[in-house]
Amino acid sequence: MGYADALLARELPDGSLMLIDGHLRAETTPESIVPVLVLDVDEREADKILVTHDPLAAMAKPAGDELQALLTSVETENEAVRTLLKTLDQEYREAQQFEAQRADRPEVSVPESYQVVVECRDVEDQQAVYERMRGEGYRCRVLTL
Repeated sequence: MGYADALLARELPDGSLMLIDGHLRAETTPESIVPVLVLDVDEREADKILVTHDPLAAMAKPAGDELQALLTSVETENEAVRTLLKTLDQEYREAQQFEAQRADRPEVSVPESYQVVVECRDVEDQQAVYERMRGEGYRCRVLTL
């Protein structure tokens, strides 16, 4: 499908570009010519963009410590952005707690089970098949979709 959005970068004093957003896309297509928006922002502004630019839809998995540092270090006068940052920080902490709890749980072992689903013509046929299989000693359950 190609790129649905441009990578975001800022120009450094030496003229080189520093990628702000789009690292995964850049890494997975290193030989491709891709759209890049070069923004006139400093490092602090780039950090704000990084933590507020499409944070949920991006679904990239940023390094935890880096994300946590960004969420707590970005300062803004805008109440909506502060609320967004607080919400993202809370969601990140909850996700970390969930992952920690999940890691502590023992792996569940599901025993092998061999099953057959039989599609019947009608309810009477279903009842007859059920009774015949139960009569032959099989454990059965009736399922109607």
